[in-house]
Amino acid sequence: MRKAVMYLGLGLLPLLAGAEEIGEVSTVFKWLGPNDKVVIEAFDDPKVDGVTCYLSRAKTGGVKGGLGLAEDRSEAAIACRQVGPVTIQGELKDGEEVFKERTSLVFKSMQVVRFFDRKRNTLVYLVYSDRVIEGSPQNSVTAIPILPWPVR
Repeated sequence: MRKAVMYLGLGLLPLLAGAEEIGEVSTVFKWLGPNDKVVIEAFDDPKVDGVTCYLSRAKTGGVKGGLGLAEDRSEAAIACRQVGPVTIQGELKDGEEVFKERTSLVFKSMQVVRFFDRKRNTLVYLVYSDRVIEGSPQNSVTAIPILPWPVR
């Protein structure tokens, strides 16, 4: 029974991209636990082949951060690029979640959503942080005009 519930839960999870850590820089030295840092992660849009997004965000260190109990700051920056021929898989929904990562033990997460500006043939990605009760107005946006990819 427990396995059936687990498989059902996995089946209901949305198709989201997983991030690959590209690098990090230390910003605050901590005597105990890892330092506070800024991490750079990359992920590919799961519904749009040929697009990679790079995300930089703060990660809290110290004892609480090392144990996964600290709340990370809401600031993040995003830059998405066309890295190959763009192929859209299925229908794109405005505001569709592309990436989500927990930034506190329970209540806070950072997410990236996608919009398609049909008039300008451009993909627009927005990163923001939210909480169960109240989100943060801090956000970052990037846009990718869909261009023909040169064939070599």
